Amino acid sequence: MMIGDLKKAISEKTGLDPQEQKVLFRGKEKEDNEHLDVSGMKDKSKVLLLEELTNKEKKPKEVKDSPEKKHEYAKDSEEMRKALQAIAGVRAEVDKLSERVASLEVAVNGGTKVPSEELDTSAELLMKELLKLDGIEAEGEAKVQRKTEVRRVQKFHETLDNLKAINSNPFCDSSNAIKVVTQWETFDSGMGSLNPPPLAPSSTTINQDWERFD
Repeated sequence: MMIGDLKKAISEKTGLDPQEQKVLFRGKEKEDNEHLDVSGMKDKSKVLLLEELTNKEKKPKEVKDSPEKKHEYAKDSEEMRKALQAIAGVRAEVDKLSERVASLEVAVNGGTKVPSEELDTSAELLMKELLKLDGIEAEGEAKVQRKTEVRRVQKFHETLDNLKAINSNPFCDSSNAIKVVTQWETFDSGMGSLNPPPLAPSSTTINQDWERFD
């Protein structure tokens, strides 16, 4: 079964045209001709479905050779500024998440078993930032920066996938199980509240301060 077949099945359930669907798995968009098993998808695997705007719904690009060229240039510059600012905001949040991933990597690679919720929550927060990047309209330098940040998020997501595999190893030393205590700051994100799941008790505690992400 291919991704294209999956899109058709989704279309039957949702009524969403397959051409308007974007299927993401482990932070990466999958092409229609990719096989599910080759992509690593199994039963109960979680995929992310995005609706892609049609050409009619997309914002028309400014025509730079119009009579109001100067005005259009100014408008483009403002849009570029906003895009770069939005990307910078995502970059700052990913920087914080990178520290979280690094801490988990040290623990797991050191033979310590961590609660699976810690890995899952980190993956969800990275996906949230990936969705923000997907919603940023960017051209030129902003587009280059957005692509760079997308790859960075995907790299951290892959790291977490590897850590999950190692952490699920029955030979992992569960006697050294740790709990990463997080202190979340609340703020308006416009996307609702995302609270970390309760963590299982353990013998060792690592205290880290994390800020909530926009």
